[in-house]
Amino acid sequence: MTDANDAHIEPDQEDDEQAASGPIVGRVEWLDLTVNDASRVRNFYASVVGWKSSDVDMGSYSDYSIETPDSKETVAGICHARGPNANLPRQWLVYVRVASVAESAAACTRLGGEVLDGPKRMGGSYFCVIKDPEGAVMALLSD
Repeated sequence: MTDANDAHIEPDQEDDEQAASGPIVGRVEWLDLTVNDASRVRNFYASVVGWKSSDVDMGSYSDYSIETPDSKETVAGICHARGPNANLPRQWLVYVRVASVAESAAACTRLGGEVLDGPKRMGGSYFCVIKDPEGAVMALLSD
């Protein structure tokens, strides 16, 4: 919902302001799909949704950055279920920014959830995958 005071902010201006202020706790930052045959699934979504892709070198294989067809904006990733992604669930996985992955993972367990993978470091961030008490899965991300 937009506040009347925010109505004058153009979408590009809002994105620039958020980028300048740094990561926003609670914001959905990424979407990934991890599957056994990422190449096949990438081609599936290219035909069904119209997405384009770019290779992401993982050493002995490539995962994929998924892009919108016109703007080439990267919107998601499709990854092979190997290497650092070997333990991730085979589903679309939303990554949400938290203040501390370690603290959030501890809270998850304390509140009846389960940590499925991590916490661990990948790239410049820490992440973990959690399952809530009802069985829904999401990933948490922090610096």
